Amino acid sequence: MAKGTKYVVIVGDGMADYPVESLHGKTPLMVAKTPNMDWLAQHGSVGLVRTVPDGFNPGSEIANLSIFGYDPLKYYTGRGPLEAASLGVELQKDDLAFRCNLVTLQPQGSKVVMEDFAAGHISDVEANEIIVGLDQAIGSTGMRFYSGVSYRHLMVMKNGASAGSDMEKLELTPPHDIIGQEITPYLRLNSGSGKQILALMTESQKFLKDHPINLARKARGLRPANSVWLWGQGRSPQMVTLKKRFGIDGYVISAVHLIKGIGLLAGLEILQVPGITGYLDTNYKGKGEYGLQGLEKKDFVYIHVEAPDEAGHMGDLRLKIEAIEAFDDKVVGTILKGIKNFEKVKVMVLPDHPTPLSVRTHTADPVPFVIYSNEKSEINNPAATFDEAFAQKSGLLFEKGHELIERFFIRSP
Repeated sequence: MAKGTKYVVIVGDGMADYPVESLHGKTPLMVAKTPNMDWLAQHGSVGLVRTVPDGFNPGSEIANLSIFGYDPLKYYTGRGPLEAASLGVELQKDDLAFRCNLVTLQPQGSKVVMEDFAAGHISDVEANEIIVGLDQAIGSTGMRFYSGVSYRHLMVMKNGASAGSDMEKLELTPPHDIIGQEITPYLRLNSGSGKQILALMTESQKFLKDHPINLARKARGLRPANSVWLWGQGRSPQMVTLKKRFGIDGYVISAVHLIKGIGLLAGLEILQVPGITGYLDTNYKGKGEYGLQGLEKKDFVYIHVEAPDEAGHMGDLRLKIEAIEAFDDKVVGTILKGIKNFEKVKVMVLPDHPTPLSVRTHTADPVPFVIYSNEKSEINNPAATFDEAFAQKSGLLFEKGHELIERFFIRSP
């Protein structure tokens, strides 16, 4: 029997939603078969947590910083530098890292529309060839492209935040926020720095127009990666590790560089799991199994699953329910079976933010959470099921999301 309290946080990205008319006013989380999360709700503490502070864009970077216990008001500088940490890209003081999506733009008459923020969820191999070629074609000593996973990549501007530059303050819209919309209103960047970003995106379109990867994708009926989209720029943040704050040492499990980057900056180690993709075909069970292995060695495991969020962005009700059920069965269920080997254990499950099917992007609404501890016989705020409605009825709300992890590590709500 392993000694010492073990902590597990399991995040179902974008799992929360709004009531859906075709579900008779219920949410996907309410109708999905989730016996494991429901069991936690019946034996633990259920409430709501606001992971996105007022005034912030409801991105996964903001929400997961909060869940990790870092106040975005203090620690958030941009999404790009968090992903740079995961990719091992070292940033100097005035360097700016940008998130670089491979996207599909579609002409519609005189307009150009954001058809797909993920370029048909292009494969890692295809994307790597494109990004390497793009770096060789339009990169320079002052600007480099770095390959990530699928559509998610990085561009670093050397000295982009140096004195006199407004590059750091440019308002660049995440592409998943404008699915199906004309892009022109989001590219009105009139400053010198803004024109430089627009020029880079235009150059990428010229390079990608007849790229062999895109010609092959179109021949197979797949969406081409016909442009890059730059956003989420920032400098490298300075974060105090969880070890220094709470005496906690552990692992992060995710296919998404953003989450791995936050984990690394928090002092955690990345636990590599075969077959995880950041998409609906991910290795759910492997995340649970490797999480349990991590608990044998260290105190804490943070498990992140992207699939429900992807289904939300697609606006696909069936896929979102399937992703939630797979998350419950293969991740949460695997953890619940395995924690019987530990004498003291605490588990927290929650979405990072809602990704409602009706809007196909993130919102800043509070999300439900459940905390279970096998150390306590007392049950606070139990619920019949784990969903938005029962969490709302609990009356327990953490207005400052970063404070929830403190209660989790120190004591139950």
